[in-house]
Amino acid sequence: MNLLLRLRGGRGKFALSVAVAVLVGLGAAGGAASEAKASATASASGARAVVAPGAAPGAVPGTAPVLPCAQVGRLDFGSVPGAATEIDSATPVAAADNPQGPWDACQVQGTIAPQIQFQLLLPTKTWQGEYLQDGCGGYCGSVGITTQAAAGCAPLTGGAFAVATDNGGHAGGTVFSASFGADPALRASFGYQSEHELALAAKAIITRFFGTGPRSSYFDGCSQGGHEALTEAQRYPHDFNGLIAGSPAGIMTELNVFFQGWNAQANTAPDGSQILTPADLAPLHNAVLQACDAADGTRDGLISDPLNCHFDPATLACDGRTSTASAFCLTPAQVTAVRKLYAGPRDAHGTLLYPGWQLPGSEANWAGWLVPVAPGAPSADQDIVQSTLRYMVSPGVDPSATYKDVKFTDAEFARITRANDGMYDATDPDLSAFRAAGGKLILWAGWADPEISPVGTIAYYQAVQRAMGGERATDQFARLFLLPGVSHCGGGEGPDQFDALSALTGWVTADKAPDSLLTSSVDPSGTTTATRPVFPYPQIAVDTTGGPTGQASSYTAQPGTRLGAVDWLGSFRSGYETVSGWVDGQWVTRPGKN
Repeated sequence: MNLLLRLRGGRGKFALSVAVAVLVGLGAAGGAASEAKASATASASGARAVVAPGAAPGAVPGTAPVLPCAQVGRLDFGSVPGAATEIDSATPVAAADNPQGPWDACQVQGTIAPQIQFQLLLPTKTWQGEYLQDGCGGYCGSVGITTQAAAGCAPLTGGAFAVATDNGGHAGGTVFSASFGADPALRASFGYQSEHELALAAKAIITRFFGTGPRSSYFDGCSQGGHEALTEAQRYPHDFNGLIAGSPAGIMTELNVFFQGWNAQANTAPDGSQILTPADLAPLHNAVLQACDAADGTRDGLISDPLNCHFDPATLACDGRTSTASAFCLTPAQVTAVRKLYAGPRDAHGTLLYPGWQLPGSEANWAGWLVPVAPGAPSADQDIVQSTLRYMVSPGVDPSATYKDVKFTDAEFARITRANDGMYDATDPDLSAFRAAGGKLILWAGWADPEISPVGTIAYYQAVQRAMGGERATDQFARLFLLPGVSHCGGGEGPDQFDALSALTGWVTADKAPDSLLTSSVDPSGTTTATRPVFPYPQIAVDTTGGPTGQASSYTAQPGTRLGAVDWLGSFRSGYETVSGWVDGQWVTRPGKN
């Protein structure tokens, strides 16, 4: 049976079988002054919004465009401030041919200098004044619209939103390849610029097409897309009214070098072979469930409170025996490897180099990410670390670097992070400008995510709480939801389908903060097999009624274990950000957010 690994970033569920897993509006809060000017110009010229007739059955009629689709391709957007844009094509898409839902659209494809390729779908009969921008996954490089956390969102499938996405600032490559980083301008585009520039360009196009800009703007992304969402909140707080940041790679430099480098080295023997194999993961995971499943108050095959699980792999030590299917055990090297993975990347003094580690309950998801799927094949972590070292964190290119070159020392941490945090990381806990603009933020992660530890996401969220006046003050604009058994951006054993987008739009437009999200497990036929509520951290869902564990009504919110202070070499602080660009033929970096 194939285990599906998902690398999501809002441009689609990259669902990879184990065999190939190692490959993955002008808002109410504000906006660019140029967009306000464009809207004012449209109004002055007599353009006005009208209700579009002829919407598809079940769709809500919306604002009609003031231009035919083909004319968009002939418009000049080269003067959009901060986002010089060229339209490559503008093509009508019939409702029957629209993979996003049964609504007619104008598909616009274009390029923002230097290499931000994008796609924008403009509803021609159903637009309700909303704009949604999807993030990308991994190291990106391609364009394709699919929204991550919006299962069952009728306004989205009904064409209420203009929807856009891009390639993360560079063209080509694979999802785990950072070869674009040989060009420092593309590093900056990927690190912090691309989503802001797409927001500017998309809103300019929307304004020209409809004669008015979007009333509300939203962003949804996971993994790198989650990093992009946090970058928007921290650097460009007026771009979006609401943000969804799933499993965010916000602590990017430390994640891609030290966390994933540690994972890769922990499972590599001195002879280069892999210590743990895919066959070891299910029995290891079953032992963890046996030890910790009921500790969260519900025996349901999921660990809902992994911070309260303290499983010691030594309980499975072979002690001279040979592991068999009926009597599974771990060799001394395997016990050490699992302990290292649970401990996280540490220096010789025991201090973490990344504020996270593998949580008990994630073991079934390690294949492909941490554990190669076949002898001689690389894991995703090996690929990511190697590409990062070669192209992203040195002044030039280091084509011979591998994951084995990572050194877990204070000096190496300082060397890598001082040169790169300012461009890549999105760890500023001061979201006061975003909050002042009326912005709302939903963070989410899978408790069983092996690729981006949810511990790091919790640590950042708790830093936001400290910076923003405490839990109650933060709850007014930002909430974190953690999904039991769910892997990286989806998949795993827990219910992973949910609609955060509707929760976010309700929060933005009606000030209705989400007290829970309803998650579902859906089988390949589309049948819902289980439902479960997820409550804002630190609450967990516990079956207090004695009802079926696969039924949401059986659960109530109960206190979960809080993450304590995390002792790591880095910090969550303001003022570390930098901006970079070419000045008189020299690549110049200076302090600043934009």
